[in-house]
Amino acid sequence: MPRSDQPPTGAHDDDLLRFEAQGAAPLPAATDQGHFENDGARIWYATYGAGSPVILLHGGLGHGGNWGYQVPALVAAGRRVILIDSRGHGRSTRDQRPYTYERMAGDVLAVMGTLRLDKAAVVGWSDGACTALILGLQAPARVTGVFFFGCNMDPSGTKALDLPNPLLDRCFGRHTRDYAELSATPTEFKAFADAVGEMMKTEPNYTASDLAKIRVPVAIVQAERDEFIKPEHAEYLARSIPGAELIILPDVSHFAPLQRPDRFNAAILAFLDKLPAA
Repeated sequence: MPRSDQPPTGAHDDDLLRFEAQGAAPLPAATDQGHFENDGARIWYATYGAGSPVILLHGGLGHGGNWGYQVPALVAAGRRVILIDSRGHGRSTRDQRPYTYERMAGDVLAVMGTLRLDKAAVVGWSDGACTALILGLQAPARVTGVFFFGCNMDPSGTKALDLPNPLLDRCFGRHTRDYAELSATPTEFKAFADAVGEMMKTEPNYTASDLAKIRVPVAIVQAERDEFIKPEHAEYLARSIPGAELIILPDVSHFAPLQRPDRFNAAILAFLDKLPAA
């Protein structure tokens, strides 16, 4: 079981105090950005850099700017990075239908069509990881590989939350402020959060036989102190997906991309370097 044990060289934000106060690092200037209409929503996207494409999918209640520590590192490594605000999140809108991961996967494919991308690697964090793996299952011809961080693929994979939790409170507070600043419906955060929460309670529901059908390279990445996902569930996913590797990130939680970005970025780049060019 490989581990990403290299000592971090950047500043830590283990308690998310910096994230609560300032958010993630500011994104660099985009090469291209815009909105387009798809399936009842107006989806925001942006691209950065040039090279083999990699799509970054953020977690529930967040937005593409939460990848601020990852985008520069990937661009510096010669990658073309695509950010997407999931429907209803950040700068993207939604209709009144319930959220589903499959619908969000459809939005990703629509972005790829807009950008004329035949294939891309997909890096997902939390809800974004679930969307990424659904893409790997349902559209393998479009996906070179999936980096799956911090999510479950059936309800048995989640922990009962240990509350109160200051880390979660800080993250939720940041999401609330970002939503008010970015969203076309800035006063509707509670309704938005309730709708996303309902999806999380009822989805995803993929079986071991479903996972066994995945034929793209997959890394199942689990934080040693993840607040939401059981470690045995990550092990189960790695066993159930043909050829998948399991990577354990020590000394971090569900918020590893913010807490120890150097360590997290190294794990992404090591995975991407193994994939065929898109």
